[in-house]
Amino acid sequence: MHLNAEHKGGEFTTYAGNGNGKGMGSGYKYNGKLSKAELKPVKEPICAGEHGSLHSGDTVELHYVHTSAMATPGATLNSCMSEAIKNPELRVEAQVLVLVNDSKALDFNKLAAVGMDDNYHQALNIPENTGEPVEYAGSTTGPDYNEVASPFHVSWGVRPKVAKVNIATVGAWCKANPFKESEAHAVRNLVTNPDLLSKIDD
Repeated sequence: MHLNAEHKGGEFTTYAGNGNGKGMGSGYKYNGKLSKAELKPVKEPICAGEHGSLHSGDTVELHYVHTSAMATPGATLNSCMSEAIKNPELRVEAQVLVLVNDSKALDFNKLAAVGMDDNYHQALNIPENTGEPVEYAGSTTGPDYNEVASPFHVSWGVRPKVAKVNIATVGAWCKANPFKESEAHAVRNLVTNPDLLSKIDD
């Protein structure tokens, strides 16, 4: 989970700013408007960490990472590898979310649920109503790869529409999840260098 979208497109093209130069505070935000009720602050800090916490109205990009290795969900990209496969084929389904103070919004715990399907661990509840994913060949993200490409190849699918998620459920997930994630990550700069881009076909 990244604070602000790493991708730009669809309903998330509003530039968040340059941030701290290390990926925090940069990226892209949800373009739409939220109600006062949805933006109402919550009482307790949500996913608090070194760079602060999440707030109502924040945009996040959730990555559903899948691997060709026989692996078990766990912390960091290392969990996508096995003793036999150190450079697996990766597929990442991306969903941009906006955090709202609304108990009727989506439950992040359900969105992030994993289970077994055909002997592989799978994300069980990737949204199906947020538009046809834009698919492309890329690599793993994060600010460490602003100037160089990651060595891990990824088949990406990015949904163009934003989904609203109950911020309280995001906070609950940060307290206990199989990935040991407790805060939102920084973002990679939007890749515009042709040397780092895959060929794009219409």
